[in-house]
Formats: sequence, structure tokens, C-alpha cells
Amino acid sequence: MANTRGATPGPRAAAAQTVHTITVTLTGSEPPIWRRLEVPSGSTLRELHDVVQAAVGWEDHHLWVFDTPLGRYGAADRELEIHDAASRRLGQVADHAGARIRYTYDFGADWHHDVLVEAVGDAEPGVAYPRCVDGARACPPEDCGGIEAYRYLVEVLADPAHDEHDEQLEWLGLDAADDFDPAAFDPAGADRALAGLARVLVEN
Repeated sequence: MANTRGATPGPRAAAAQTVHTITVTLTGSEPPIWRRLEVPSGSTLRELHDVVQAAVGWEDHHLWVFDTPLGRYGAADRELEIHDAASRRLGQVADHAGARIRYTYDFGADWHHDVLVEAVGDAEPGVAYPRCVDGARACPPEDCGGIEAYRYLVEVLADPAHDEHDEQLEWLGLDAADDFDPAAFDPAGADRALAGLARVLVEN
């Protein structure tokens, strides 16, 4: 991603041509579960939800919300004071390097994700965005109960003598604990998951 330079176009044009480099980190994960993504600045928060789901590895089965300096955005809910995520763009709620917003997935498990803007720059000609450029560690299994429950699950899977070892393998649909590696991350796989969302912003 090139650095932004030269004359400044209008807000809509700028958003159409610029890219946010963001790091999405699962709060409380140790070692950290994270993804570094390059995302069009003009992406709505609804679109950013799809990006985070695909890049982290979630299955989009639950409610979600972004907490931002401009309010809360997700599936509109007046009682919960959640606004329509399609009504705000990433570049509006986090417009500079160092800006942070929070993404929460699954209100029962409360998977909190810290979304940090590392840089904002020009889109590269011919490159399709969003894309995943780095990351670490596997996404927790869907519906495993939250970060503390996930830590416990990893401990159980690592101990064949644990009373719950076989039960957890069966719940995950695994033949052996080695079939789930919490340390594994496949950047190419994340990019494949993002392929259906990607588009070229600046033609060659």
C-alpha cells in the first residue's frame, strides 16, 4: 500500500481510492489471535463485519456490533441504541492511524475484537481489496463459549488423559486432537475467504 500524497480529493473520492491497514486482535487471547488486513476506507461497517468474519474464521451465526466514537453500529436496534451498520463507513469512524474501534461477535460469548488502524494510504493499482497480509493463530471453534472457555478447551485437547478429552473431540467432530491446531494460521486461506468481497479500487 502506497502512502497518501498529493492533492486531497473530496471525501467520497478519497474514500474510494484509499485503504486502511488494520490489525484485528481477539481480546484476551494469549498468545494473541490476530489478523492484519488492508480494507477499502469506504467500506461500510456492515461490509467490515463480513471482512472480519471471513479473515478471522468465524461462521456468522450470531449478533454483532461495532463500538465507535460515533456510536454503536450493527443490526439496527432502537432499544439497544444500535444504528444500522450500513450507514457508516470505516473512514468515518476511524479516520487516522492510531484510531481504535471495537467489534463484538456473539453477545452470549462476547468475543471482543480490538480493531486498530495502523495506516491509511493510497490503494495500489490492480490490487483487489480487502486482503489479509499477516496474522497468527487459529480462530476458536464457533459456539465454544467465549475466550475463557476456549482456553480451557485448548488445555483439554492438549491432555489425552483429561476426563473431558474424548467428549470435546466428539463435540468438535474430530478424530484426534491434532486435527485442530490452535497455533495454525493460513494467510492464503484467509485471502481465499475474502475473495468474494474483494474488488480492485484503482485500475492499472
